[in-house]
Amino acid sequence: MTDGGTRRVRAGRRTVEVKRVDKVLFPGSGDAKEYTKGDLVDYHRSVARFMLPHLRSRPLMLERHPDGLDGPEFMQKNTPEHYPDWITRAEVSKEDGTVRHTVCDDTASLLYLTDQACLTLHRWLSRTSSINCPDRLVFDLDPAGDDFGQVREAAGFLGELLDELELPSAPMTTGSRGLHIVVPLTGRQDFDDVREFARDVADTLAAAHPDRLTTAARKKERGDRLYLDVQRNAYAQTVVAPYTVRARPGAPVATPIAWADLDDPDLHARRWTIADAVEKARSDPWAGLMGRGRALGPARRRLDALKG
Repeated sequence: MTDGGTRRVRAGRRTVEVKRVDKVLFPGSGDAKEYTKGDLVDYHRSVARFMLPHLRSRPLMLERHPDGLDGPEFMQKNTPEHYPDWITRAEVSKEDGTVRHTVCDDTASLLYLTDQACLTLHRWLSRTSSINCPDRLVFDLDPAGDDFGQVREAAGFLGELLDELELPSAPMTTGSRGLHIVVPLTGRQDFDDVREFARDVADTLAAAHPDRLTTAARKKERGDRLYLDVQRNAYAQTVVAPYTVRARPGAPVATPIAWADLDDPDLHARRWTIADAVEKARSDPWAGLMGRGRALGPARRRLDALKG
């Protein structure tokens, strides 16, 4: 139901009021289509059942654009007092105190965040029940420019190495420039151990392809090589959530894909938008993957053996 620019949307047992549904969040330009807050509501309603399993029980950092892409943006960690009490909060430690993060556990919460013009949801790699131990490991393949061929090649190298280590993995377009390669874990090792392992994998791969890949944190040291970024595998760091929308023209979506999709010559980081990402989600590209979490001990021994 819509009344004076406010739309009341039923989500489970709740009705969420979304204000200013005609507000343009993604202005049209060139080939990029215009999308309103109402369009974002429709997308989130359709994608919720695929997206929520990747959000539940995880602290979020919210990227908000109250006036759309043409206005100011800000990153929100602390949950405002005015958020309704049915929105889940997670109080987590930081260096000088605590942060009360928002957690998105259901469709109503997702729609409320849409009303708040949260375009992109950045999630922790751990859950609130075991905040110090991630159950996801992420490699961020960050190209030197906008060359997706470079990303595709690096993903192939990394996928082969992860197969050798007997770790399940899957790619996701970031909706920006590159790919994330996601590895499900058992959630029994802390961030320091996981990050150290990820760094060793990246160093091993860069050493095997020194003219194509690098782990150099400083851009001036990378040259034209693709950066294997593992820095997000740390406490209080976040990564873009699967099926979240990126704050870019055309409303591209961070979209899980299958390894076979890398063979598609039309694939690029912004391939899917809110217009067609739900259709991709229905194909279940990560079928069964997230239930196959692995401990890193056996993979560590295999990696050490490869390094000789």
